[in-house]
Formats: sequence, C-alpha cells, structure tokens
Amino acid sequence: MANKQDNKKGGAKGGKGGAKAGGKSPAKSTPPKTSSKSSTKASSGRGAERKQLLPTEHGGAALAVPAPRLREHYKSTVRTRLTKQYGFGNPHEIPTIEKIVINCGVGEAIRNSKVLDVVVDELALITGQRPVRRKAKKSIANFGQREGQEIGASVTLRGPRMWEFLDRLVTVAIPRIRDFRGLNTRAFDGRGNYTMGVKEQMIFPEINYDMVDEIHGMDITFVTTTNKDDQALALLRELGMPFRGEEKPVIVHG
Repeated sequence: MANKQDNKKGGAKGGKGGAKAGGKSPAKSTPPKTSSKSSTKASSGRGAERKQLLPTEHGGAALAVPAPRLREHYKSTVRTRLTKQYGFGNPHEIPTIEKIVINCGVGEAIRNSKVLDVVVDELALITGQRPVRRKAKKSIANFGQREGQEIGASVTLRGPRMWEFLDRLVTVAIPRIRDFRGLNTRAFDGRGNYTMGVKEQMIFPEINYDMVDEIHGMDITFVTTTNKDDQALALLRELGMPFRGEEKPVIVHG
C-alpha cells in the first residue's frame, strides 16, 4: 500500500514537473502601440512643407504700387454709363462697391482645429489680407459645437485691395470654374447686395495644388451703396461680372 501511494505521489509530481517543463502556453502577440508623437511629427512636417510653398517675396516689391485697373475703368467709363441709364442728377447717387466680404465656414474645425489654420493661410494668400477667425455664437449639442469655439474665417476688403481682388476674380478665377454657365441673377438680397458661392478654392491661381489638403468653398458678398437690386446688377455687369443669359460680357480695357 505504501508503494502504491508513493507511486501516485511520484506520478503527480512528475506530472507537475512535465507541466513545468512544457512551459506555459505562448502568449498572444500584441501589436506595437503607435505613439502620438509620430502623428504629431507627421502633421508638423506637413505644416513645414506648406510654409515652404507659401510665397515670401515677389519681383515688384520695390516698385511703386499702381492704381487698380478696375477702379480707373469705373471712374472713366462705368459712372458715365450708369448716369445715362438711370438719369442721376447728383454724382453721389451713382452706385459703387463699398466692400467685399469673403466668408468660409469650417465645420471640420470642431473636431480638428488644425483644419482652420490651413483655411486661414489660404484666404490670406487669395485676398492679401489676414483673415479674422469667427467663433460660434451658441452651443449646438447635435453638432458637438460649443459657444465661443472657432468654426470659420472671414475677410473684409475695402479700397485698392477690394478692386484688385474683384479684377482677379472676374478675369482669372471665374473663367476657371468647371462647367461655368454664368452667375445667377437672383442672388441679390433686396437691398442691392449680391452673394455668390465658390465650391473650390482651386479656381484662384494663388493656391498651389501641392499644398491643398482638402477642398472647401466660400461665400463672396458684394456690398454696394445702392438699395435697389437693378442698379446693383447694372453696376456689377459694367464691371465685368458674367451673369447668366448674357451673350456678350462686358470687356474691361486697362
């Protein structure tokens, strides 16, 4: 009996020893954790590449700034035509453009604030003026939007920059719109102001295709000094805006 018990104990010990000799079952291989530093380095590297693509100097920096071509056309030709068309007795009644507002809403900035930085840089290239970051006026829980959060950017142009931007928009940017069939004449607000939408920022030649991460649009509003839509339409048409339904657009000679 004693020998049997000793054999059982020895077998049990041998089993344990065999289990120990065999070792534990191999652990599942866990994939290496990706550190957040690598993603931040990639984004910082992309930002450095974008800054290198931004223009720093231009050939005419030391030259005198010429008068805007479109403003001279307005003074010499457009004012006379509008006076004959509407019979203005007072020269202050002749409508003109007061300012141009470019507005770009960035809903993606709620989740990624760096997207707004790219939009601000692109608007600065297009307009030649530093944009203003716009903040949310109220919180919307469905969109994850908080009050005071930056969700867009806008630029207000006046004076020579306004005329230069309008000239580039009419002569260079608008002809590059895909399947363009003319601007809509029903986009007036009833008080002499006109708003047009741009689907892609790529129509502006200042934007380098290699530095574009995402395609975004913008709204461009032309604020005039008149309160009548027909006078504002005639003003923009004489300045070269290609409205829908016109066979021959106005050509601005400079």
